[in-house]
Amino acid sequence: MFGINFLAVVVAAVAAFIISSVWYIMFGKELAKVSAAFAEALQKPPQAWKMLVVIAQSLVLALVLAYFIGLIGNVGWLGAVRVGVLLWIGLSAMQWVGSILWEKVPLKMAAIRAGDWLIKLVLIAVIVGVWR
Repeated sequence: MFGINFLAVVVAAVAAFIISSVWYIMFGKELAKVSAAFAEALQKPPQAWKMLVVIAQSLVLALVLAYFIGLIGNVGWLGAVRVGVLLWIGLSAMQWVGSILWEKVPLKMAAIRAGDWLIKLVLIAVIVGVWR
């Protein structure tokens, strides 16, 4: 499949899981202020099956990004950053705008979640884009 480096996909998925975990350690208390569900989740250890779903989510995201970058061709690290940012603007950020407008999602919650997706998309894009 367009020369996808599956080791890079796995490494990118694990890196995204780790960076996302750090993100929520940094911003979790703020998120808990606007999300009762997140606040409740902080009170107990994370369930193993949920962590497996998040890892699977990262794997799917890394594979799709690797495929997408394979379609584009050689992008280099700066081009990979651009791909990650553009996908974030066009997909993730726009979804949060809709959630803020129509579902009354608090801006702080949207900003924290959108920030997580920005760093994940850029990190994965750089890893799978450069490590081909």
